[in-house]
Amino acid sequence: MEQNKTIKVLIADDERIVRQGLRSTIPWDKYGMEVVADEPNGRKAWEAFAVHRPEVVITDIVMPEMDGIELSRKIKSEAPGTKILLLSCHRDFEYAQQGMKLGASGYLLKTAFEDEELEEMLERFRSELSAVPSVQEADGEDRFGTLLHAWLNGLNDKLGEEMERRVREELSGLGGPAYLYLIKFDGCDESLRDRLRSELAADRRSVDGAIHEYGEQRCYYLTPERRADAVDGLLVELKSRCAKLKWSRRGPLTGIDDTLEAWKALHKEAELEKIYGVSPGDWPEPIWRAVKLLHEHPAADWSVSDVAGQVGLSRSHFSILFKKAVGDSFVAFQYKRKLRLAFGLLKDTQLTLQEIAERTGLGDSKYFSKWFKRCTGTTPSQYRMQQKEESARTE
Repeated sequence: MEQNKTIKVLIADDERIVRQGLRSTIPWDKYGMEVVADEPNGRKAWEAFAVHRPEVVITDIVMPEMDGIELSRKIKSEAPGTKILLLSCHRDFEYAQQGMKLGASGYLLKTAFEDEELEEMLERFRSELSAVPSVQEADGEDRFGTLLHAWLNGLNDKLGEEMERRVREELSGLGGPAYLYLIKFDGCDESLRDRLRSELAADRRSVDGAIHEYGEQRCYYLTPERRADAVDGLLVELKSRCAKLKWSRRGPLTGIDDTLEAWKALHKEAELEKIYGVSPGDWPEPIWRAVKLLHEHPAADWSVSDVAGQVGLSRSHFSILFKKAVGDSFVAFQYKRKLRLAFGLLKDTQLTLQEIAERTGLGDSKYFSKWFKRCTGTTPSQYRMQQKEESARTE
């Protein structure tokens, strides 16, 4: 990091007075720092992180919607070099231990720390960030990878404009219609992944294509239409070495809107494959569309007739085809889908039972609690506590 570059700071705390106090009482300029955002919960903080890419995050541990531990986990996964300082009112140091194992740089009790303690940590962060190249100082490709991840997952609507600009630049460089590939490496050994990446990188240099990593198991590849056959040939050759290699493509794409829609469509398909263990070719097209519809509208209370009409089938034909393809009746599938969603929200968020009931389309918290206990034999609160205890044991 350049010595004179301002270090960006993000503050996350559900107490407004704490956020305002940190903003106004700390001499940020002294440490070459600037507070770029302060947010009242983990979810909003994660959205702000995607936009601002701060080098320092100061976060409360116990917050609504997403707690500081989960926020730290997401940030460290996305940007390992970020300095994270945890704050808490609790004298339960299990919280601190979880955070430190995730890579947090420090922990302070809000009710006990002195300003000098915080400022000592800020001075240490300034020194370390100035001495070591920052992960946040990513080149254009890394920045686009971060942007792509945030945009596809709907972290902030403001990202759309930057995404459009970047895609427009890439399309103009291709000089004509393009094809967008989503290539999935899950189950393939690292040597095959490396070869594919090197082949595509060479192709990129010769024809101005663009490869974008999306985690360890996927990449997106935008290539001119004239090169699509060669890319297909390479993928088929590599699939003979690893049968688990998969890919999907969209094209020819001629404009910004259809390219962005292609990106979203491929992403949604990949997420469904990850959840249900199937690809579009494994189910009849109307059934795949039906499952996508349910996945994209988790709170909707769809009837069999509603979904059948959406995919152009009669109720009876749809029911038979759905059971044959999926293995469950439509009603049983709906219940399992809602239960899976409830498990995730109870485990990974701090949402209230009422909020979870609304997001799963199960009415109010009272009905949700009864339904959850009938399905699992335990109450939502008991399940949430069990998950926290299990997480603490495995940390």
